Amino acid sequence: MIQSAKAQTYQAVNTALIELYWQVGGAISRRIAAAEWGEGIVRQLAVYLEETQPGLRGFTRANLFRMRQFYDAYVDDEKVTPLVRHVPWSHNLVILSQCKGMAEREFYLRAAAREKWSRRELERQLQSALFERIQLSPAKVSPVVRQNSPEVLNVFKDAYMVEFLDLADTHSEADLHRGLLDRLKNFMIELGRDFCFVGSEFPLQVGKQDFALDLLFFHRGLNCLVAIELKVGRFEPEYLGKLAFYLEALDRDVRKKHENPAIGVLLCASKDDEVVEYALSRMASPALIAQYRTQLPDKAWLQAKLHEFYQQNLAGSAG
Repeated sequence: MIQSAKAQTYQAVNTALIELYWQVGGAISRRIAAAEWGEGIVRQLAVYLEETQPGLRGFTRANLFRMRQFYDAYVDDEKVTPLVRHVPWSHNLVILSQCKGMAEREFYLRAAAREKWSRRELERQLQSALFERIQLSPAKVSPVVRQNSPEVLNVFKDAYMVEFLDLADTHSEADLHRGLLDRLKNFMIELGRDFCFVGSEFPLQVGKQDFALDLLFFHRGLNCLVAIELKVGRFEPEYLGKLAFYLEALDRDVRKKHENPAIGVLLCASKDDEVVEYALSRMASPALIAQYRTQLPDKAWLQAKLHEFYQQNLAGSAG
C-alpha cells in the first residue's frame, strides 16, 4: 500500500510538472509566433523568474527554449500528446533530442511508460536502435503463436542485446548461461516488463530420464511459463524438436490449471531467416526463435535500412 501510494504520488507530481512545462512552452511559442516576443525575451524571462521565484529550478533560458521545442514538437499530434505526461521530463528530453520522427517518438514514449525504464535504460534502448530493429525484424514465431496469442508479438523481440555480459568472441554456452545469471536483472530488463524468474537448469523428469531446461521464466501478462534454451552457434532446425519436448513436459507436469500453455524461445548466436521461416512453418508448438547480440548494432546503418524499407513500401503502395 505504501509503495503504491508513493508511485501514485510520484506520477501525479510528474503529470503536473509536465503539464506546467507544456503550458509554459505553449505560451512562449504562441507569443514568438505572433511576433509579440523576440528570442531575447526568453532570456529576460529566465532572469525575471530567478529573481522573483527564489529557489525555483528548471526555468533557465535553455530549459525554457526546450519547453517551447517540446510544445511545438507535439502540439499538432493528438495521439502522441497525452503520452508525454506519462514519462519524466528527463525522458521527454532524451526522446525529443534523439528521435528523428513522430513514429519513433511515439514508440519510445509508449515503451518507456510501459516498461518503467530509467533514463539510463532508455538511452541504452535508443543506442541499441530498438525501434529500427523491431520495424525491420519482427519476432519470428510459429503459426500456433500467431493464431492463438497474437499479443506475443508485442512481448518478444527478434534480437536481444546482451552487451552488458562482456562476453569473449569465443564464449561457450556455459559462459553465456553463467553471465545471464550473474546479470539477471539486466537480462530481465532486456526481456521486458512482467517477466518473473523461475529457475536455471530447471529439472524435468520424463519417464526414467532427467532433463534440464536452461532458463525458465513466467510472464504475468501472458499468464504462461516461458522456456528459454541457449545456443552459442547458428540456429539449426533440429533444435526445435528438443524445445517442443520441453514445452510438452512443462504443460503436462509443471503448468497450473489456470495458466496458458508454455511458450518456448530458442536464443541463438545467429540465424538464417529463411531457414527459420521453413523450420517454424509446420511447428505445432508455441515457439519463437531469437538472436542474442553481444555488441550494440550500428544505429546509423539500421536507420538507413529502415528509410530504404519505408521507401520501398511507398513505391509498392504507389504501384
